[in-house]
Amino acid sequence: MGAVKTKRMPRAVREQQMLDAAVEIFGRRGYMAASMDEIAELAGVSKPLVYLYLNSKEDLFTACIRREATALLEAVRAGVHPDLPADRRLWDGLLAFFAHTGRHPHAWSVLHLQARTHGEPFAGEVAAMRAEIVAFVTQLIAVAAREAHRDPDLPEHEVAGLAEALVGAAESLAAWANTTDGVTARQAAATLMNFAWAGLGDLMAGRPWSPPEDPPLG
Repeated sequence: MGAVKTKRMPRAVREQQMLDAAVEIFGRRGYMAASMDEIAELAGVSKPLVYLYLNSKEDLFTACIRREATALLEAVRAGVHPDLPADRRLWDGLLAFFAHTGRHPHAWSVLHLQARTHGEPFAGEVAAMRAEIVAFVTQLIAVAAREAHRDPDLPEHEVAGLAEALVGAAESLAAWANTTDGVTARQAAATLMNFAWAGLGDLMAGRPWSPPEDPPLG
C-alpha cells in the first residue's frame, strides 16, 4: 500500500491563520513583548514557517496592520447606505465602526495603540487608514450640509475639522468601550451620536453656536 497523503492547507489560508494569531498576540502583549514563538504556537505552525511566509516580525506586524485597517474601512463603508437620511447615515457608520472594533478588540489595540507608538513604518500605515476614514466622514458631513439646502454650503475647512473631531472622538470612545464592561456597540454609537448630532443638526439648519465676544480691554 502506498503512503497516505495528507492534504496540505492552501498558503493563503495558512497565512491568514498566522495573521489571526499574530493580531491576538500583538493586541494582548504589545509589539515589543510579543514573540514569534508565541505566534507560531498559537497558529499551530513552526516558527520557521512563519518566517518563510512573512519574513520578519516587522513585516508580520505590518501585514496585520494592513489587514485590520482594510477590514475596518470595509465594515464602515458597508454599514452606510447612501439613500438614507443624513442622521441615519452617520448613525449607521458609527454603529458599524463600534460593532467592528468591539468584535475585534485585539485588532483595534493593534491599530489604535500598538502601531501608533512604535514609529515608522507602522504609524504611517495607520495614518493612511485614518485619513481614508476622515475623508469618508468628511463626505458624509458635506452631503448632509447640501441636503439641508444651506446657502452657502459649509466651508470646506469647517467640514474637514468636524470630520477630524468626530473620528478622534470615535477612536477614543472605542478604546474606552473595549475596556469597560457592559458597553455595547449600540450604546457607544448612541453616546457619540447624542454628543455630535445635536450640534451638527443645528449647524446644518443654519444655527451654529458662536463664541462670546471678547470683553473690551482696559
